[in-house]
Amino acid sequence: MTLTIWLSLLLICLLGAMSPGPSLAMVAKHSLAGGRKNGLATAWAHAFGIGLYALFTILGLAILLHQFPLVFKGITYAGAAYLAWLGFNAIQSKGGIAERLESGRSCSIAQSAKEGFLISILSPKIAIFFTALFSQFVAVSAETSSKAIIVMTPFIVDGLWYTLITFMLSSQLLLSTLRNKAHWIDRISGVVLIGLALRVVWVA
Repeated sequence: MTLTIWLSLLLICLLGAMSPGPSLAMVAKHSLAGGRKNGLATAWAHAFGIGLYALFTILGLAILLHQFPLVFKGITYAGAAYLAWLGFNAIQSKGGIAERLESGRSCSIAQSAKEGFLISILSPKIAIFFTALFSQFVAVSAETSSKAIIVMTPFIVDGLWYTLITFMLSSQLLLSTLRNKAHWIDRISGVVLIGLALRVVWVA
């Protein structure tokens, strides 16, 4: 893999990680409600899911989904349902930021990691991203070392980006301000998540 091709891959991974969406909402929720450790667990479990998508693309996921569109439809609708469920719970503050801050509770690190992993694996946006854009790099990189770079680049970029988000949101100075707005954060996040779910179903 040439440096130019890798820089193109790096740029696409950065843009994908930085784009707002359910992944950002999930990392923010656990960073605010559980603290830095929970946020980091969510961030790197999410990154692990991203790495798996990259690996599946290397192994021919893009070809599989194009040959069997019903499989792609199933992944898309499952992801939409999960987004809607998260949104509904957030609007009710059921397990959301507000409820956890008010009660002093936070979920376990394992639960944070689980939710971070699921939001990446079940996200239609990520599935579309890898099958539509990422697969182009597979075609020009036949060597084992190049394939390893293709898998590791999005994993590391995603993990480092959400690590930065976690450190920003777990700052005590920012936390005191966000604590007063927790219910609104939950409600806005819930509406956004449900809107994303409806959009996925509409486009599918």
